[in-house]
Amino acid sequence: MIALTVLYPTPDDVEKFDEYYIGTHIPLAHKVPGLADAKVTRFLPGPDGTAPEFHLMAQLFFADAEEMGASMATEEGRALVADAANLGVTPSMLVGSIE
Repeated sequence: MIALTVLYPTPDDVEKFDEYYIGTHIPLAHKVPGLADAKVTRFLPGPDGTAPEFHLMAQLFFADAEEMGASMATEEGRALVADAANLGVTPSMLVGSIE
């Protein structure tokens, strides 16, 4: 299993970001063929009350690296990547193998 992890920094307008992310971006992600599962984590302040470094983490799960590559190369995958520009932040992306 492969995880494509996307870390979103805290936007200037959290409410606007969340509205777009939930209403538009997540539905696009669910249209990507080959997507085995998807999870979103909203970060909270740390135990000492410090603000989190990131606002959200999205994890998209695929059977393997080949499936991820093929899925993201589809029209739906390209639309998802292109739509990220509408979020108003620059995310960090990581790919990892689930052990």
